[in-house]
Amino acid sequence: MRIMLVEDTADVAEAIATQLRRLGHALDCETDGAVAATRIGDDYDLLILDVMLPHVDGFELLRRVRERGLSTRVLMLTACAEIEERVRALDLGADDYLTKPFDFRELEARVRALMRRTGQDATNRLTCANLTLDRKSRGVEVDGLPIELTRREVTLLEILAARPGRIFGKDELMDRLYGDEPAPNANAIEQYVARLRKKLAMAQFQIRTLRGLGYQLVLS
Repeated sequence: MRIMLVEDTADVAEAIATQLRRLGHALDCETDGAVAATRIGDDYDLLILDVMLPHVDGFELLRRVRERGLSTRVLMLTACAEIEERVRALDLGADDYLTKPFDFRELEARVRALMRRTGQDATNRLTCANLTLDRKSRGVEVDGLPIELTRREVTLLEILAARPGRIFGKDELMDRLYGDEPAPNANAIEQYVARLRKKLAMAQFQIRTLRGLGYQLVLS
């Protein structure tokens, strides 16, 4: 995987980088949250973010990543063991959370688990059941057959398929699809979901509507 590590404690960053590079991962490191915010894109498979960072902290950095619609896996690091911090990180879209100090064997195990959940290979493909989404070309296939989707349909599908089982609220999906752009109408998400269901009828998963909660992709 290609990993971005954002950690401002030099010895911790060096130790993490050494361990992950030893495992064969490509690693980029930053110590400043504001600088990291300008570098993070969809070419990373995993982000490891410390909470306490200069200029832009880890929570804000995570929020910006998710607002841009990036489905990159995020592992948060913090010296605080308070449950409120963990809940906040997960609510903002973190995939996992590790409290300092930690054993590097646990860090490696968490990274391996996140690798399995990405469903990606070296071509930057996201796989979910019999569907494959190429994050670079934005192409989608079901059982090897191409499916024509619009740009926003692909983005919505990527958000849902990257985290099967997670419930996404309508407001969250609107924010991640449109950002600061005005949405065409209040029912845009419902329309996109309806189109995805029709176009992906042969996919081995369902996109469920949970009344009052949002949407959830569930494997068949």
